Amino acid sequence: MGHRTTRRLLGALLAVSAAGLSATACGSAAHDGDGPTGPEDVKSALEKGGKVTVWAWEPTLKKVAADFEKKYPDVDVELVDAGTGDKQYTALQNAIAAGDGAPDVAQIEYYALGQFAIGKTVEDLSPYGALTHAKSFTSGPWHAVHQDEGIFALPLDSGPMALFYNKKVFDKHGVKVPTTWDEYVKAARALHRADPRIFITNDTGDAGATTSLIWQAGGRPYHSRGTDVSIDFGDEGTKKYTATWQRLLDEKLVAPISSWSDAWYKGLADGSIATLSIGAWMPANLTSGVPSASGDWRVAPLPQWTKGDTTSAENGGSSLAVPKAAKNKELAYAFTEFATTGTGATGRVTEGAFPATRADLESKAFLDKPFPYFGGQQANRIFAESARNVSEDWTYLPFQVHANSIFHDTAGEAYASRSGLADGLDAWKDACAAYGNDQGFTVNR
Repeated sequence: MGHRTTRRLLGALLAVSAAGLSATACGSAAHDGDGPTGPEDVKSALEKGGKVTVWAWEPTLKKVAADFEKKYPDVDVELVDAGTGDKQYTALQNAIAAGDGAPDVAQIEYYALGQFAIGKTVEDLSPYGALTHAKSFTSGPWHAVHQDEGIFALPLDSGPMALFYNKKVFDKHGVKVPTTWDEYVKAARALHRADPRIFITNDTGDAGATTSLIWQAGGRPYHSRGTDVSIDFGDEGTKKYTATWQRLLDEKLVAPISSWSDAWYKGLADGSIATLSIGAWMPANLTSGVPSASGDWRVAPLPQWTKGDTTSAENGGSSLAVPKAAKNKELAYAFTEFATTGTGATGRVTEGAFPATRADLESKAFLDKPFPYFGGQQANRIFAESARNVSEDWTYLPFQVHANSIFHDTAGEAYASRSGLADGLDAWKDACAAYGNDQGFTVNR
């Protein structure tokens, strides 16, 4: 799901040749004709039965697999944990390149999906019936599974952003919960002045967090059509983010602690890290990773760049895709559809997943669910509102996995030196452009 969005892909960007890349530039990555003639083929595959191998790390898919096998007794679902994020992507790329061992279904995060779509290593699911679900999902995840005219996965979960804050700390020091990013800076100053051990948040340079906040601010640094790519961190939205975050860095109001580290968990537990701006998948991580702070934390809407706005963005989230190398694509699609829509999706929500489906986000049971960790707060109401307010026109680079992997060594230098964040983003842009051009893309900057 949304854990550790900065991940390293060890290996080549695409499991296709440069010639294969060039072929995608001639038009959209539409279905190439080797799949079904329509949804009837999916129905026939279910009647025939067979085996579906699914590579995924999401634990709620265990219930989905059991329910699918119960509904279709002639189908056997084999769940394989091939690693989380980049580890699985590397294994998947290697299997595709070798022409052997690829799964029928693969879990792929939204930021990583583009490289598989442009490399034509995953199926366009439109001919299988995916277009019938256009209204089933919230706008952010649905937009994320598109590449040109194709639909290359179905949304599994989502990560609409919210502000997680330590109410105990804010109340103790009489600081109001910020509703804008300007108020956030003021709150950071007030908390740190009241107790120098308290920082408004932590950050040592995280690509996922940075791009999500740029997204919310209205920045759109990435544009691509086939192999033509542009990168520009000079737009007004990105400038809003860099100006605000630079103030926090200059005034040393951000803890120099990496997320998911032992020090990070300790800071969340003792209140020295007072807030997190992160995806709606975070509650389970707080409950399991910071149990001693149960009752201290609450959830609020993400601060706004303009007072009165309600704009949000996604942070994390993943999809299910069908590799071109799948042995039974129709049966693979059937499982993918079952897992991401209808009773399959609802069952995953019951198990603790955060939904990408409108029906589940709007259900009374979901909205009214109390969170003991947050003092009984109905936090899903805030998450659902955030999901409705995600701007849907965001796009990632078709080589975002590599881009994220070099963020710390480029833009991240701004956190450890006197260089500015804007300069750091420019360095990131230059490194990404060099890599993209070397891989066969045409990158403008």
